Amino acid sequence: MKAMLIYITTPSREDAEKIAGIIIAERLAACANIFPGITSVYRQEESVRRETETVMIIKTAGGNTEKLTARICELHPYECPCILVLPVEKGSPDFLEWTRTNCSTVGREDR
Repeated sequence: MKAMLIYITTPSREDAEKIAGIIIAERLAACANIFPGITSVYRQEESVRRETETVMIIKTAGGNTEKLTARICELHPYECPCILVLPVEKGSPDFLEWTRTNCSTVGREDR
C-alpha cells in the first residue's frame, strides 16, 4: 500500500487545526500531527526573515496527494504555502492499513 507524508507549515496553530479538521472530515487524510511554535528562517524579497510558524505532518494514501495538495492550497492563508509530499518506504503494516481505510481512495490505486 502506498502511503505518503505531507509536510506543511502554517502561520498559526489555529490555521493548522482548521486545515486538519477539514481534510480529515473530507477523508483526504487519515491523520495530521500539529507542532506549534517552530521558528522558520527564510529569505524573502532579498531579506532574511524569522517567523514563528506551525508544522503539520499529514498521513494519507498515495492516491490522495493531488486532491489533498489542491485542497490545502484552497484553505491555506499563505500565497505560496510550503507543501512537500514524501513517500513512505516502510511502516507498520497495521498502521499503513489504518491509513488506507481512513482515506477516500480505499480500494483504488493506493494499494
